[in-house]
Amino acid sequence: MDSFNWNLLHSKYVVKDRWISVRADTCQMPNGKIVEPYYVLEYPTWVNVVALTKNQEIVLVQQYRHGLQKIVLELPSGAVEAEDLSPLAAAKRELLEETGYTNENFIETTILSPNPANHNNLTHCFLATDVEKIADLNLDDTEQIDVLLLPLEKIIELIESGTLLQALHISSLFFALKKLGKLQFN
Repeated sequence: MDSFNWNLLHSKYVVKDRWISVRADTCQMPNGKIVEPYYVLEYPTWVNVVALTKNQEIVLVQQYRHGLQKIVLELPSGAVEAEDLSPLAAAKRELLEETGYTNENFIETTILSPNPANHNNLTHCFLATDVEKIADLNLDDTEQIDVLLLPLEKIIELIESGTLLQALHISSLFFALKKLGKLQFN
């Protein structure tokens, strides 16, 4: 079988800053066709956390998202930063900073690609069980977050109603529910 891999001939940055880098690549397909520009969005590694309290409530965050220009309900999440020793360390930090909740019971449930067509990063998804509130929020200067606790049973309703919109978060919830033995297929 012939390789499907493209050969990277040239690459230049269109935008490169702390939030995102946009790269314009010139590529050659196996059949010789040149593709240019092919834009690649470079992001850091991301983490999502499905945090479940001892009372079987999911810890969610509500915040404004400028891309959609609306307030949305999401999982605690964020980027792996330079000081994080691992995606697990980033997940623990993000959960604590955004919600004040933590525990030592973190399990990585899966690794997802946000969009393999033009994103270069991966998202590590975690399930944290028996979390407890131990601190106040410690937000970045661009974050305004409300923390909500909702019963685990309500999560599918939130997805079906369109209240939870973030596709990576819904995927994270799928793998967490699977790990918890809460998925049922008819």
